[in-house]
Amino acid sequence: MDIDWQLVGDSFWPIVVGGLRGTIPLSLASFAIGLAIALLMALMRLSRNPAVTFIAKAYISVIRGTPLLVQLFVIFYGLPSIGVTLDPWPSAIIAFSLNVGGYAAEVIRAAILSVAKGQWEAGYTIGMSRTTTLRRVILPQAARVSVPPLSNTFISLVKDSSLASLILVTELFRNAQEIAAFSQQFLLVYIEAAFVYWVFCLVLSSGQTRLERRLDRYVAH
Repeated sequence: MDIDWQLVGDSFWPIVVGGLRGTIPLSLASFAIGLAIALLMALMRLSRNPAVTFIAKAYISVIRGTPLLVQLFVIFYGLPSIGVTLDPWPSAIIAFSLNVGGYAAEVIRAAILSVAKGQWEAGYTIGMSRTTTLRRVILPQAARVSVPPLSNTFISLVKDSSLASLILVTELFRNAQEIAAFSQQFLLVYIEAAFVYWVFCLVLSSGQTRLERRLDRYVAH
């Protein structure tokens, strides 16, 4: 196959821009909201109230047991049938946030449970309430433990955000689809898009490694 280097050069920057203006902002917004949902679900899972625990378990089970694409389609194409119509961007953010919340909840719960029970007792000893102990003692330690798996979740989200192109969200892969359709060079353009995704993930993985090393300084060995 002859490589059209002119097409490669002309299409590279629009694909990168699609990532910088679409993929990364979409992933960051969804991940931030998803983390808030995950923390709430994790705390509900640890609740002593059976009803609260059941709600969290049900949510996590549904999210983890159904494909992200189906969740995205339910929100964008399904909700209008009951009178709820959302634009592509809000639909994608809602779907991705709910998905992240379901997966990250178990990560956060496991991180909280990994903190020694003596840390709770130490907080109570100096007069802290359960909520204060959780906020000032437990969660900071759990955060360090959860950084690697949560970072992997974010990197996976960056790749999964390509599904947003199916509901017409303008992002990296959507730009690649439009260029490929216009040029009819599908293999070349899609390989180029895959390369850009790979570079993005390499940068994010490097940032993850640096963050882990930085946090590791504060962990006793």
